[in-house]
Amino acid sequence: MIDGEVKVLSHEGTDKQHAHHPHHHHDDAKGFVRAVELASKQRGLRLTPLRREVLELIAAVRKPVKAYDLLDQLREKHGNAAPPTVYRALDFLLENGFIHKLESVNAFVSCHHPAEAHQVPFLICDICSNAEEVCDDRVAELIEAQAKALGFRPQAQTLEVHGTCKDCRKS
Repeated sequence: MIDGEVKVLSHEGTDKQHAHHPHHHHDDAKGFVRAVELASKQRGLRLTPLRREVLELIAAVRKPVKAYDLLDQLREKHGNAAPPTVYRALDFLLENGFIHKLESVNAFVSCHHPAEAHQVPFLICDICSNAEEVCDDRVAELIEAQAKALGFRPQAQTLEVHGTCKDCRKS
């Protein structure tokens, strides 16, 4: 990583890089699903048709999506889809780092780096609900270092910053 680099990846499909360092990222839903399929195959994971379908729905939205919204979309194709069906698929996708859960809004977004295990902070717009993934390892490393200094052993990190995005501030 270039010193001082911060890369922000938007779940609106735009890539906003604040340095001159290329970073692979999936702007299109189909490309993202292909990357997850490849990562699943490489790790020996089973991406079932239902898991794939839930993944496709999350990728297509490009904004945080709630589990019950996913369930409603699944019921359009599979009238008998039940909440446990969606939650099992979401659990698999979360456990394997293919999606992120935004705890403060209880919603899910696709991960821009499905082949890498990582913790990332999100910037969440309270007006348009856009969520941007901030890809800067220094943030996670700083939290890890502070936790270690305090004798704390973290199991997971979720950092969500709420505010107003540039586009909503303009309007």
